[in-house]
Amino acid sequence: MEERRYLKWYNKVGYGSGDVAGNVVYAFLSSFLMIFLTDTIGMNAGIVGTLMMVSKLFDGVTDVFFGSLIDKTKSRMGKARPWMLWAYLGCSAMIVALFFIPSGMGDVAQYAWFFIAYTLLNAVFYTANNIAYSALTALVTKNGSERVQMGSIRFIFAFGTSLLIQTITVDAVKALGGGAAGWRVMAIIYGVIGLVVNTISVFSVKELPEEELNESSSEDVTEEDSSRGGEAAGNGPCQEDERQGERGREEKYGLRAAAKMLLTNKYYLIICVMYILMQIFTATLNMGIYFMTYILGNASLLGVFAWAINIPLIAGLVFTPILVKRWKGMYKLNLVGYILATISRGLVIVAGYMGNIPLMLLFSGVASLGMSPLQGDLNALIAECSEYTYLTKGKRIDGTMYSCTSLGVKIGGGIGTALAGWLLAVSGYVANAAVQSQSCINMLYVMYLWIPMAINLIITLLLVKLKVEQANAALAVEK
Repeated sequence: MEERRYLKWYNKVGYGSGDVAGNVVYAFLSSFLMIFLTDTIGMNAGIVGTLMMVSKLFDGVTDVFFGSLIDKTKSRMGKARPWMLWAYLGCSAMIVALFFIPSGMGDVAQYAWFFIAYTLLNAVFYTANNIAYSALTALVTKNGSERVQMGSIRFIFAFGTSLLIQTITVDAVKALGGGAAGWRVMAIIYGVIGLVVNTISVFSVKELPEEELNESSSEDVTEEDSSRGGEAAGNGPCQEDERQGERGREEKYGLRAAAKMLLTNKYYLIICVMYILMQIFTATLNMGIYFMTYILGNASLLGVFAWAINIPLIAGLVFTPILVKRWKGMYKLNLVGYILATISRGLVIVAGYMGNIPLMLLFSGVASLGMSPLQGDLNALIAECSEYTYLTKGKRIDGTMYSCTSLGVKIGGGIGTALAGWLLAVSGYVANAAVQSQSCINMLYVMYLWIPMAINLIITLLLVKLKVEQANAALAVEK
């Protein structure tokens, strides 16, 4: 039986556009905040990296906290949309504040300003907005194919925005007068754009009633479910009534109970680790402006590499829903894709040491193509993890479950950016130097070439264990 559809094309596109707002924050900061602080304001890369790392300690608490609050929220707009809407006001304000650190302040005051604004952005406003946005995947539709499509469209917007920001920002800052003034105008522009697009995204979808999310009926059986063994057909009326009763039961739980459920879900833990690694990967690549400036000799090449990385990634995202259906699930597709990505990143290293930019661009693109299926179906995988908790524990914790996306973005991005700061400081990096030391040059190769390849290899090994779809199918048969 064909699975019921809940969304029109414009709902999916409207939802996906929310990642324009998310990446106005994330891509802009991860690509340019560090070099703005070191080369324009004159702050120490190692100290900035350390403050970023300390700030992440707060994030580890607030992710689960806001996820639990979203799960318990009841309003006319639903559980997640109110948080997504209002939290972005703080995001816009803090992104501007980070680029308005007064250059004439004392060192301690500058670092304090940065730490407070950065922590409020990540631990409070971006956390609430991003968890709510991610949780909507499970709250606006029960259709597995639509969830994959939403994820693919979302990340098309995400990487398209990242591509645009990396391509135009350097030249746009120069056109706006350069220096601190140019960066500040750019921050205001991005803050306003993000606020507008986030609001559009919030009102483009509507959350399903809670009783509809909890109900289970034969109408929700998918073609994919049938291919997994026809478990729905094998359930008798008594078994189906029992399952509906179990799923319709609403049980209260606290923050500690929610955290315990997360920690006992092995698939959630795998995805959470992968998410963190993926963000470290992205953060280290975003530090490529140092590689382009001091090794390739042209900061504007960051935009060229952004095109080589993001265009294949976007192309792969377009076809991910079709491939998931053809491969009858996400597991094999994701694993094969990351094997290809790991091999290709290895070839980027070879091309990098050869100094062959065309080959670096080619293999970077192939690697991104291999990574695209996991990027596109990651939200659907988290929804599967949430379903696994529901099937094993009888409780819905969608908001808390989706906290891993925000947790991964911030911790992974923070670790990646902080790591870059520490490595730059250790290597002897000198801001605005015409020629960097050999130790710094060697470190830039490690940061831009070796770390991304190593992370892809680790993710590939983790994907071998991520069999949550199969586990859910087996649990459904038992029910």
